[in-house]
Amino acid sequence: MKPIKVMIVDDSAVVRQVLSAMLAEHPGIEVIGVAVDPLFALDKMQREWPDVLVLDVEMPRMDGITFLKKLMTERPTPVVICSTLTTAGAQTTLQALAEGAVGVIGKPGHGLKQFLHDTAEELIQAIQSAARANLSRLVPRAASRPLAELALPVAHPAQRNATEMLVAIGTSTGGTQALEAILTRLPPGCPGLLIVQHMPERFTAAFAERLNQLCRIEVLEARDGERVMAGRALIAPGGRHMLLTRSGAQYRVEVRDGPPVSRHRPSVDVLFRSVARAAGCNALGIIMTGMGDDGARGLKEMREAGARTLAQDEASCVVFGMPKEAIKLGAAERVFPLCDIPAAILASTNARGGA
Repeated sequence: MKPIKVMIVDDSAVVRQVLSAMLAEHPGIEVIGVAVDPLFALDKMQREWPDVLVLDVEMPRMDGITFLKKLMTERPTPVVICSTLTTAGAQTTLQALAEGAVGVIGKPGHGLKQFLHDTAEELIQAIQSAARANLSRLVPRAASRPLAELALPVAHPAQRNATEMLVAIGTSTGGTQALEAILTRLPPGCPGLLIVQHMPERFTAAFAERLNQLCRIEVLEARDGERVMAGRALIAPGGRHMLLTRSGAQYRVEVRDGPPVSRHRPSVDVLFRSVARAAGCNALGIIMTGMGDDGARGLKEMREAGARTLAQDEASCVVFGMPKEAIKLGAAERVFPLCDIPAAILASTNARGGA
């Protein structure tokens, strides 16, 4: 396979130097150029267009968001944002993701060289994932099907108890827009949701805040001991695992430190396995767009525990990696396009209540 052609656009000489040297060591990546700002980058890109851009957001002459909008309008190109780990940086990064960026890497204000070396594997994975991304699938265009056509198989009433229904969702590349498409269509009475979106530490709080402003349901970054409730979505904090626990008829989450699982922290597998144990047939598991296999085995455990399970289809995924692996394992009962997943969530709840 040909190496992935990468261009680095960042006004920091240290970032350009360290990232160039680090990526040059990887046999599957070729750094074809660096630029101090988007205007210099555009000039170089006319001579050789990259497969992936690693882009800063705060730069002189033209900021990263303006450049990203221009790219997505004129010549869509996969972009990985390299943004500062600050509140302002997180907000800007979310805007970049909404405009079409497919990945994000955080960078601190101090200790930059060591940090970039420590996150080398994460950056390489982000670039590889971006190179496989289908940018035309970032925004769903198809009309959704009627609710009656989306009913999922429902466990026999004797298998259930009085505990409320809940939904567990796992996603990665392309997931920020996919989650927005789903959560903004859910009514306040929808089942409680637990979400793992692969995202660096400090960015998940801003992501949850943004969704909370857009949605009719409540969206929060999960805190240890938080209760799972109807009309509430809890997003796992970046850099920490989230698990479901049960106390009587109530569900709560545990937020824990720990090593990466399936190469991620938070891990979809960790969430799904805990849901299989604590909720069983009272849960619906959904695996969506993303690279790799995180969540596939956990979704299989959910299905074996009696939960309903579904996967996003290839046609609507930005990267058909995680759903593909789950389907191969036999973990997903049904496969739906993104535009039908909100209705499928409500259909599973209605079917459960009417059984």
